[in-house]
Amino acid sequence: MVLHSPFFCTITPSFVTRFYMEFESFVVDIINEQTDVQLEEAQVESIVKEIISFHGEQCHEVAIHFVPVNRICELHMQFFKDPSQTDCITLPMDDEDEDHYRHLGEVFVCPKTACEYVKAHGGNFHDEILLYVVHGMLHLFGYDDLDDADRIEMRAAENRHLLNLKEKGLCLSPS
Repeated sequence: MVLHSPFFCTITPSFVTRFYMEFESFVVDIINEQTDVQLEEAQVESIVKEIISFHGEQCHEVAIHFVPVNRICELHMQFFKDPSQTDCITLPMDDEDEDHYRHLGEVFVCPKTACEYVKAHGGNFHDEILLYVVHGMLHLFGYDDLDDADRIEMRAAENRHLLNLKEKGLCLSPS
């Protein structure tokens, strides 16, 4: 399997785990570079599969990266010229109308950001991480949150997806 990530070559720490899970003719690449939060890869796979299905999208591959703070800051600087910490960064790859192998894109999630947010505002950090995954996937589907109207549409889509995942019993929980 060849990863199409422009970042894969730079991901070399020994604690990186790679899981290639095929289902219904597409692959979810889960790359866990961080050690702040223990995540169950099978849960992530099921969640991403359901998000794609519920949204009616089709693709051959998508990648979810869980990264430490320094990596999310590097990516934020590289792509947005902002070195500050953020929750997730999404890099779309192939357009929906392309008729070849479609790599939907890559979502980079920083679990430490979720932990810090929950510590300051309350809540559950696994739920916050789940929100970041949903949020990132919605960006891959073309949603944006740059202005008020887009943010309202994004929040409504997030809520629909989170409700669907809850109804299906799909969540992140300690392994």
